[in-house]
Amino acid sequence: MTFAAAPFPPSRRLARCLLGCLWLALAGCSPRALVVSSLADELAGQAQGAEDDPELARDAAPFYLKLSEAVLARQPGHAALAESVAARMTEYAYAFVAFEADRVEAQDSAAAERLRQRAARLYRRARGHALAALELRHPGFLAALADPAAPPSLTAADAGLAYWAAAAWGSWIALAKDDPEIVADLPLVVRLAAQAEAADTDWGDGAIGSLRATLEAARPGGDKALAARWFDAAIARAAGRSAGAYLAKAEGIALPAGDRAAFESLLRQALAVRDAPGSPRTLQNEVMRRRAAWLLERSPDLF
Repeated sequence: MTFAAAPFPPSRRLARCLLGCLWLALAGCSPRALVVSSLADELAGQAQGAEDDPELARDAAPFYLKLSEAVLARQPGHAALAESVAARMTEYAYAFVAFEADRVEAQDSAAAERLRQRAARLYRRARGHALAALELRHPGFLAALADPAAPPSLTAADAGLAYWAAAAWGSWIALAKDDPEIVADLPLVVRLAAQAEAADTDWGDGAIGSLRATLEAARPGGDKALAARWFDAAIARAAGRSAGAYLAKAEGIALPAGDRAAFESLLRQALAVRDAPGSPRTLQNEVMRRRAAWLLERSPDLF
Protein backbone atom coordinates (compact mmCIF):
# COMPACT_ATOMS: atom_id res chain seq x y z
CA MET A 1 0.00 0.00 0.00
CA THR A 2 1.19 3.49 -0.75
CA PHE A 3 0.90 5.65 2.33
CA ALA A 4 -0.36 9.18 1.72
CA ALA A 5 -0.57 12.34 3.76
CA ALA A 6 -1.88 11.86 7.28
CA PRO A 7 -3.99 14.18 9.45
CA PHE A 8 -2.55 16.87 11.69
CA PRO A 9 -3.86 19.38 14.18
CA PRO A 10 -6.39 21.72 12.58
CA SER A 11 -4.86 24.40 10.41
CA ARG A 12 -5.48 28.05 11.25
CA ARG A 13 -8.04 28.14 8.46
CA LEU A 14 -9.89 25.15 9.89
CA ALA A 15 -9.71 26.59 13.42
CA ARG A 16 -11.28 29.82 12.16
CA CYS A 17 -13.94 27.78 10.38
CA LEU A 18 -14.76 25.83 13.54
CA LEU A 19 -15.09 29.03 15.58
CA GLY A 20 -17.10 30.71 12.86
CA CYS A 21 -19.46 27.76 12.53
CA LEU A 22 -19.95 27.68 16.30
CA TRP A 23 -20.73 31.41 16.40
CA LEU A 24 -23.21 31.11 13.54
CA ALA A 25 -24.92 28.13 15.11
CA LEU A 26 -25.26 29.91 18.46
CA ALA A 27 -26.43 33.11 16.84
CA GLY A 28 -28.99 31.34 14.71
CA CYS A 29 -27.70 33.13 11.61
CA SER A 30 -27.13 30.07 9.46
CA PRO A 31 -28.99 26.82 8.89
CA ARG A 32 -27.31 23.85 10.50
CA ALA A 33 -26.94 22.11 7.13
CA LEU A 34 -24.90 25.01 5.78
CA VAL A 35 -22.64 24.97 8.83
CA VAL A 36 -22.05 21.22 8.57
CA SER A 37 -21.41 21.45 4.84
CA SER A 38 -18.81 24.15 5.35
CA LEU A 39 -17.09 22.12 8.04
CA ALA A 40 -17.13 19.02 5.80
CA ASP A 41 -15.39 20.99 3.06
CA GLU A 42 -12.68 22.14 5.45
CA LEU A 43 -12.07 18.71 6.94
CA ALA A 44 -11.88 17.11 3.51
CA GLY A 45 -9.19 19.60 2.55
CA GLN A 46 -6.91 18.84 5.48
CA ALA A 47 -3.80 17.08 4.09
CA GLN A 48 -0.64 18.76 5.29
CA GLY A 49 1.75 16.14 3.95
CA ALA A 50 4.79 18.36 4.46
CA GLU A 51 4.75 17.43 8.17
CA ASP A 52 7.94 15.55 9.04
CA ASP A 53 7.00 14.42 12.56
CA PRO A 54 5.12 11.08 12.48
CA GLU A 55 4.54 11.17 16.23
CA LEU A 56 2.71 14.48 15.93
CA ALA A 57 0.61 13.03 13.12
CA ARG A 58 -0.15 9.94 15.19
CA ASP A 59 -1.26 11.94 18.23
CA ALA A 60 -3.43 14.30 16.19
CA ALA A 61 -5.14 11.62 14.11
CA PRO A 62 -7.85 10.54 16.61
CA PHE A 63 -9.26 14.09 16.86
CA TYR A 64 -9.41 14.47 13.10
CA LEU A 65 -10.94 11.02 12.53
CA LYS A 66 -13.64 11.30 15.19
CA LEU A 67 -14.66 14.81 14.17
CA SER A 68 -14.67 13.86 10.49
CA GLU A 69 -16.76 10.76 11.09
CA ALA A 70 -19.30 12.81 13.05
CA VAL A 71 -19.57 15.35 10.23
CA LEU A 72 -19.70 12.62 7.58
CA ALA A 73 -22.62 11.01 9.41
CA ARG A 74 -24.56 14.24 8.78
CA GLN A 75 -23.22 14.66 5.24
CA PRO A 76 -23.02 11.08 3.89
CA GLY A 77 -23.05 12.32 0.31
CA HIS A 78 -19.85 14.36 0.77
CA ALA A 79 -17.55 12.18 -1.35
CA ALA A 80 -14.41 14.21 -0.66
CA LEU A 81 -14.83 13.87 3.10
CA ALA A 82 -15.60 10.15 2.79
CA GLU A 83 -12.40 9.70 0.79
CA SER A 84 -10.41 11.70 3.33
CA VAL A 85 -11.75 9.69 6.28
CA ALA A 86 -11.11 6.37 4.53
CA ALA A 87 -7.60 7.47 3.58
CA ARG A 88 -6.57 8.82 6.96
CA MET A 89 -8.02 5.87 8.86
CA THR A 90 -6.24 3.38 6.58
CA GLU A 91 -2.98 5.29 6.92
CA TYR A 92 -3.30 5.48 10.69
CA ALA A 93 -3.96 1.75 10.94
CA TYR A 94 -1.00 0.92 8.71
CA ALA A 95 1.60 3.33 10.04
CA PHE A 96 0.81 3.47 13.73
CA VAL A 97 -1.05 0.28 14.63
CA ALA A 98 -0.09 -2.57 12.29
CA PHE A 99 3.56 -1.46 12.11
CA GLU A 100 3.73 -1.26 15.90
CA ALA A 101 2.36 -4.81 16.03
CA ASP A 102 5.20 -5.98 13.80
CA ARG A 103 7.77 -4.22 15.95
CA VAL A 104 6.60 -5.60 19.31
CA GLU A 105 5.81 -9.14 18.21
CA ALA A 106 9.19 -10.59 19.17
CA GLN A 107 8.87 -9.23 22.73
CA ASP A 108 5.11 -9.55 23.30
CA SER A 109 3.10 -11.69 20.88
CA ALA A 110 -0.14 -11.09 22.79
CA ALA A 111 0.23 -7.31 22.49
CA ALA A 112 1.02 -7.70 18.79
CA GLU A 113 -2.16 -9.70 18.28
CA ARG A 114 -4.25 -7.06 20.06
CA LEU A 115 -2.77 -4.36 17.85
CA ARG A 116 -3.45 -6.37 14.70
CA GLN A 117 -7.04 -6.89 15.75
CA ARG A 118 -7.38 -3.16 16.25
CA ALA A 119 -5.79 -2.47 12.87
CA ALA A 120 -8.21 -4.92 11.26
CA ARG A 121 -11.18 -3.09 12.79
CA LEU A 122 -9.86 0.24 11.52
CA TYR A 123 -9.32 -1.13 8.03
CA ARG A 124 -12.85 -2.53 7.98
CA ARG A 125 -14.22 0.81 9.16
CA ALA A 126 -12.27 2.73 6.51
CA ARG A 127 -13.46 0.35 3.80
CA GLY A 128 -17.04 0.90 4.93
CA HIS A 129 -16.80 4.67 4.54
CA ALA A 130 -15.33 4.44 1.03
CA LEU A 131 -17.75 1.77 -0.21
CA ALA A 132 -20.75 3.62 1.20
CA ALA A 133 -19.70 6.75 -0.69
CA LEU A 134 -19.23 4.79 -3.91
CA GLU A 135 -22.66 3.21 -3.50
CA LEU A 136 -24.23 6.65 -3.01
CA ARG A 137 -22.48 7.99 -6.11
CA HIS A 138 -23.34 4.91 -8.17
CA PRO A 139 -26.44 3.09 -6.89
CA GLY A 140 -25.99 -0.64 -7.43
CA PHE A 141 -22.20 -0.36 -7.27
CA LEU A 142 -21.71 -3.15 -4.73
CA ALA A 143 -23.95 -5.55 -6.65
CA ALA A 144 -22.06 -4.79 -9.86
CA LEU A 145 -18.73 -5.32 -8.12
CA ALA A 146 -19.85 -8.82 -7.11
CA ASP A 147 -20.69 -9.70 -10.73
CA PRO A 148 -17.53 -10.49 -12.77
CA ALA A 149 -19.53 -10.18 -15.99
CA ALA A 150 -20.68 -6.63 -15.25
CA PRO A 151 -17.95 -4.66 -13.45
CA PRO A 152 -18.98 -1.23 -12.21
CA SER A 153 -17.96 1.74 -14.31
CA LEU A 154 -16.14 4.49 -12.43
CA THR A 155 -15.06 8.00 -13.37
CA ALA A 156 -11.75 9.72 -12.63
CA ALA A 157 -13.46 11.46 -9.71
CA ASP A 158 -14.06 8.04 -8.13
CA ALA A 159 -10.45 6.81 -8.35
CA GLY A 160 -9.44 7.97 -4.88
CA LEU A 161 -12.46 6.44 -3.17
CA ALA A 162 -11.95 3.17 -5.06
CA TYR A 163 -8.24 3.11 -4.22
CA TRP A 164 -8.78 3.60 -0.49
CA ALA A 165 -11.65 1.12 -0.41
CA ALA A 166 -9.42 -1.49 -2.06
CA ALA A 167 -6.37 -0.63 0.06
CA ALA A 168 -8.30 -0.84 3.33
CA TRP A 169 -10.14 -3.98 2.25
CA GLY A 170 -6.96 -5.73 1.12
CA SER A 171 -5.17 -4.77 4.34
CA TRP A 172 -8.08 -6.14 6.37
CA ILE A 173 -7.92 -9.41 4.46
CA ALA A 174 -4.16 -9.64 5.04
CA LEU A 175 -4.81 -9.57 8.80
CA ALA A 176 -7.65 -12.10 8.63
CA LYS A 177 -5.93 -15.04 6.93
CA ASP A 178 -7.64 -17.48 9.30
CA ASP A 179 -11.14 -16.24 8.46
CA PRO A 180 -12.22 -17.81 5.13
CA GLU A 181 -15.30 -15.60 4.83
CA ILE A 182 -13.17 -12.44 4.84
CA VAL A 183 -10.44 -13.92 2.64
CA ALA A 184 -13.10 -14.97 0.11
CA ASP A 185 -13.59 -11.29 -0.74
CA LEU A 186 -10.08 -10.96 -2.22
CA PRO A 187 -11.33 -11.25 -5.85
CA LEU A 188 -13.62 -8.28 -5.18
CA VAL A 189 -10.66 -6.24 -3.95
CA VAL A 190 -8.63 -7.16 -7.04
CA ARG A 191 -11.56 -6.17 -9.26
CA LEU A 192 -12.04 -2.89 -7.41
CA ALA A 193 -8.36 -1.95 -7.73
CA ALA A 194 -8.51 -2.69 -11.45
CA GLN A 195 -11.55 -0.43 -11.81
CA ALA A 196 -9.76 2.33 -9.89
CA GLU A 197 -6.82 2.15 -12.28
CA ALA A 198 -9.13 2.12 -15.30
CA ALA A 199 -10.81 5.26 -13.95
CA ASP A 200 -7.54 7.17 -13.54
CA THR A 201 -4.25 5.43 -14.28
CA ASP A 202 -2.18 8.34 -13.01
CA TRP A 203 -3.94 8.77 -9.66
CA GLY A 204 -1.41 8.99 -6.84
CA ASP A 205 1.63 8.84 -9.17
CA GLY A 206 1.56 5.07 -9.41
CA ALA A 207 -0.19 4.29 -6.12
CA ILE A 208 -2.94 2.26 -7.79
CA GLY A 209 -0.42 0.29 -9.85
CA SER A 210 1.56 -0.49 -6.70
CA LEU A 211 -1.61 -1.65 -4.96
CA ARG A 212 -2.54 -3.89 -7.89
CA ALA A 213 0.97 -5.35 -7.86
CA THR A 214 0.73 -6.05 -4.13
CA LEU A 215 -2.61 -7.79 -4.57
CA GLU A 216 -1.37 -9.82 -7.54
CA ALA A 217 1.72 -10.95 -5.66
CA ALA A 218 -0.32 -11.90 -2.59
CA ARG A 219 -3.28 -13.71 -4.12
CA PRO A 220 -3.17 -17.52 -4.43
CA GLY A 221 -1.86 -18.39 -7.87
CA GLY A 222 -0.86 -14.79 -8.53
CA ASP A 223 1.47 -13.98 -11.42
CA LYS A 224 4.67 -12.85 -9.70
CA ALA A 225 6.28 -11.74 -12.96
CA LEU A 226 3.27 -9.56 -13.78
CA ALA A 227 3.31 -8.14 -10.25
CA ALA A 228 7.01 -7.29 -10.61
CA ARG A 229 6.33 -5.42 -13.86
CA TRP A 230 3.51 -3.49 -12.21
CA PHE A 231 5.79 -2.60 -9.30
CA ASP A 232 8.46 -1.36 -11.73
CA ALA A 233 5.87 0.73 -13.57
CA ALA A 234 4.71 2.25 -10.29
CA ILE A 235 8.30 3.04 -9.29
CA ALA A 236 8.91 4.68 -12.66
CA ARG A 237 5.71 6.72 -12.45
CA ALA A 238 6.71 8.01 -9.01
CA ALA A 239 10.05 9.09 -10.51
CA GLY A 240 12.09 8.36 -7.40
CA ARG A 241 9.84 10.43 -5.13
CA SER A 242 8.11 7.55 -3.34
CA ALA A 243 9.89 5.45 -0.72
CA GLY A 244 6.73 3.36 -0.49
CA ALA A 245 7.04 2.12 -4.06
CA TYR A 246 10.44 0.55 -3.36
CA LEU A 247 9.28 -0.82 -0.02
CA ALA A 248 6.20 -2.42 -1.55
CA LYS A 249 8.28 -4.30 -4.12
CA ALA A 250 10.78 -5.38 -1.45
CA GLU A 251 8.03 -6.89 0.70
CA GLY A 252 5.83 -8.10 -2.14
CA ILE A 253 8.42 -9.68 -4.46
CA ALA A 254 11.94 -9.93 -3.04
CA LEU A 255 11.05 -11.16 0.46
CA PRO A 256 8.71 -14.01 -0.60
CA ALA A 257 11.23 -15.04 -3.26
CA GLY A 258 14.01 -15.27 -0.69
CA ASP A 259 16.11 -12.79 -2.66
CA ARG A 260 18.02 -11.02 0.09
CA ALA A 261 20.22 -8.98 -2.26
CA ALA A 262 17.20 -7.52 -4.09
CA PHE A 263 15.34 -7.03 -0.79
CA GLU A 264 18.14 -5.02 0.77
CA SER A 265 18.80 -3.08 -2.45
CA LEU A 266 15.16 -1.98 -2.65
CA LEU A 267 15.14 -1.00 1.03
CA ARG A 268 18.26 1.11 0.54
CA GLN A 269 16.62 2.83 -2.42
CA ALA A 270 13.66 3.60 -0.19
CA LEU A 271 15.98 5.04 2.44
CA ALA A 272 17.71 7.18 -0.19
CA VAL A 273 14.51 8.99 -1.22
CA ARG A 274 14.71 12.65 -0.24
CA ASP A 275 11.87 15.14 -0.16
CA ALA A 276 11.79 18.58 -1.69
CA PRO A 277 10.86 21.39 0.74
CA GLY A 278 7.11 21.41 1.26
CA SER A 279 6.59 18.10 -0.56
CA PRO A 280 3.19 16.48 0.09
CA ARG A 281 5.07 13.17 0.33
CA THR A 282 7.19 14.17 3.32
CA LEU A 283 5.22 12.30 5.95
CA GLN A 284 4.49 9.21 3.88
CA ASN A 285 8.15 8.91 2.92
CA GLU A 286 9.33 9.32 6.51
CA VAL A 287 6.98 6.55 7.65
CA MET A 288 8.16 4.28 4.84
CA ARG A 289 11.83 5.05 5.50
CA ARG A 290 11.36 4.07 9.13
CA ARG A 291 9.85 0.74 8.10
CA ALA A 292 12.59 0.21 5.52
CA ALA A 293 15.27 0.83 8.14
CA TRP A 294 13.57 -1.58 10.54
CA LEU A 295 13.33 -4.30 7.87
CA LEU A 296 16.92 -3.76 6.81
CA GLU A 297 18.03 -4.26 10.40
CA ARG A 298 16.00 -7.48 10.59
CA SER A 299 17.15 -8.78 7.22
CA PRO A 300 19.53 -11.45 8.64
CA ASP A 301 16.60 -12.97 10.54
CA LEU A 302 14.25 -12.87 7.53
CA PHE A 303 16.45 -14.94 5.22
